[in-house]
Formats: sequence, structure tokens, C-alpha cells
Amino acid sequence: MKKAVKIILIVLVVAAVGIFAMRTWTKSHSPEETVAFSKNGLEIKVDYCRPYKKERVVFGGIVPYGEVWRTGANEATVIELNQDVKIEDKALKAGKYSLWTVPSEDNWTIIFNSETGQWGTSYDEAEDVLKVEVPSEIVSDEVEQFKMQFEEAVDGADLVLRWENTMVVVPFRK
Repeated sequence: MKKAVKIILIVLVVAAVGIFAMRTWTKSHSPEETVAFSKNGLEIKVDYCRPYKKERVVFGGIVPYGEVWRTGANEATVIELNQDVKIEDKALKAGKYSLWTVPSEDNWTIIFNSETGQWGTSYDEAEDVLKVEVPSEIVSDEVEQFKMQFEEAVDGADLVLRWENTMVVVPFRK
């Protein structure tokens, strides 16, 4: 009996060390970042990981057009809102969601999903709360590392996604 307990403990320790090492290694290649917006009572926070381009073709390459993307790297990107908002005139209730996208050349589908905490390849369409389409734009300056940032807008904020030479703006309105 003691031998079985020792074996189980060793397996658990090895698994814990392995998980810690894997998370540390992946985060070194795509570091975590949090971006937040807070103004006039509206608070929005996004937790995501920032992959690098590394001389690769991003959109239409490592991120295929027409397929669901985790909108970052590693774990699924998480967005949290303290108030109900409208995105492209569609209502999104205050709460915590995973953020997914389906890139295409001319527009992106932005997906808010009720499941959070999963690895970024575990997408369950049945948990989708809202899907909206927003235009994408090709810009002249290239961004090496995926980046999200908030910009203040009239009655809300815009979440700007940039990577390679693509820019997407997701409008959050009160």
C-alpha cells in the first residue's frame, strides 16, 4: 500500500512540474498581457497572450481565413465587461467571456463565448453568446507581435486588434 501511494505522489509531482514547465515555456514565446478600459462607468478588461509573427505569413497562413481563431495564443482570450454594451447594434450582457474570431480578408466575425478558462483550441460553438461581423483593414505599418489596445470612443470604447499588416476595430457602446 505504501508503495502505491509513493508512486501516485511521484506521478502527481512529475505532472505538476511538467505542466508548470510547459506553461512557462509557452508564455516565453507568447507573453501574457492585460489591456483595460475604464471611463464613465464602463470597464472592460482583456487577458490574452501575444504571439510573434517571426517572418511567417499570419492571416491566410498560420491563422487560416474562415476558421475559428483563439485571438491570441495559449489559453483562450478572456474579456470581462462590467456593463451591458452594444456591438454593431447587438446587445452583449455584462460578464466574462472567451473571445474568438474568424478572420477573412475583408471582415472578421467576432465571437463572445460563455465558456472561459479553456486552452485556446477548445472552442465550443454551442456556448456562443454573440457573433458580430466587423470590417478588417490592411494598413501600411506592420506589427511583429499581436497587440490589442483600447481607444476611447463616443459613448464607449473601441478594441483595436493589430498583427502583421491587419487592423480590426471592435466597437463597444453603452
